[in-house]
Amino acid sequence: MPGVSFNKITPEIEKLAGYTKEASKIDPNLYTEFDVKRGLRDLNGKGVLVGITNISEINSMREVDGKRVPIDGELYYRGYNVQDIIKQQPKGFHFGFEEVSYLLLFGKLPTRDELTDFCKILSGYRTLPKNFVRDTIMKRSSKDMMNTLARSVLSLYAYDDNPDDTTEENVLRQCLQLIAMFPLLSVYGYQSYRYYTKQESLIIHRPRTDYSTAENILHCLRDDSKFTPLEAKLLDVALILHAEHGGGNNSTFTTHLVSSSGTDTYSAISAALGSLKGPRHGGANIKVVNMFADMKKKVKHWDSEEEVTAYLKALLNKEAFDNAGLIYGMGHAVYSISDPRAVVFRRFVEDLAVEKGYEKEFALYAMVEKLAPQIIADERKMYKGVSPNVDFYSGFVYQMLGLPKELYTPIFAIARISGWSAHRMEEICLHNKIMRPAYMMQGDHLNYTPIDER
Repeated sequence: MPGVSFNKITPEIEKLAGYTKEASKIDPNLYTEFDVKRGLRDLNGKGVLVGITNISEINSMREVDGKRVPIDGELYYRGYNVQDIIKQQPKGFHFGFEEVSYLLLFGKLPTRDELTDFCKILSGYRTLPKNFVRDTIMKRSSKDMMNTLARSVLSLYAYDDNPDDTTEENVLRQCLQLIAMFPLLSVYGYQSYRYYTKQESLIIHRPRTDYSTAENILHCLRDDSKFTPLEAKLLDVALILHAEHGGGNNSTFTTHLVSSSGTDTYSAISAALGSLKGPRHGGANIKVVNMFADMKKKVKHWDSEEEVTAYLKALLNKEAFDNAGLIYGMGHAVYSISDPRAVVFRRFVEDLAVEKGYEKEFALYAMVEKLAPQIIADERKMYKGVSPNVDFYSGFVYQMLGLPKELYTPIFAIARISGWSAHRMEEICLHNKIMRPAYMMQGDHLNYTPIDER
């Protein structure tokens, strides 16, 4: 239809969408009848086993006398408990994310010399192709930084002399470059958006070779490039906790799925970014921050358990915030008693709240953390326990760090690219078959009717 607006939903589209809705209907009872695992998970939260990995492990249950018993959540990177990794790091050490990236990629903790050499490699790759910022990032600013990031990753294909070479050495080279570039692609994408859409000044800082990933994010993002050691440390901890979470999370599974087709690294990682952009995966912390903003307006006395309880019940009854019936940041597909990432994060969050003068807000978060699990258990049918997940506090941390909401999910991606890279390497090295799960067709077989007889 010539002359139709690119963005306009026409009456013809509305009519065709009605056909699509009707054609897409599936009786939900069929999933139970044929034991189809919706979302590749059982009702009790156990995932369908579709692969084997030695990169990371998530535990939320333990077998006791033949029964599965809930336990405090555990997260292991290459066999090392992530809580121990963070706890054992030297005070003031801001290269924890780089150490974890090395561990995920190469299966062992680096020596001091190996970590130094690894950081030098990343520092050398922490630059973008000539005119890339001008020609790709600045050319067409987007309001969504995840789209900007995905477009930038796909554009890098054209700058690579061997983009389709899927040998282990070449894929590793590409992955290391992406790990190094992701902070720049994300922050520069935001600076472009800030300039063109928000009509603010355009400030582009070059990364510093002596800074870690966390330090460079703050350095490149802030106009004055200044930050405190605690700010850098907390952002580094956030990157560690988001770097990897098993092969079954949606974006990592996407990496395995797309990599199994034999496609190039840029296509595989951009597909993972598309998955992470989804609000059910990477955007939850924004929902938490917005929910608390609404709560602070509606609840007059933040220290009143009665008022906070009333608000949380209103959330569950679809009478508050976005009327979705959810308390964002509570519950996880795998964890029940606790999310180990949230447990670790909380120890640092309180320190930053004191430094930044957010003690009252932290107390409100702590109260919701205490009250919400019981309120949810009272109001809903539960198949497993509910506890705060890592998103419950991560958005609050980013808010205290003064990070724009537009970068919350890209920072998740800056961390998770290390995990995605490790899983892509695993898929490439194993030479697995292309993934091809089964879907059951539901419907009748029909006789084709000639067009003039319909």
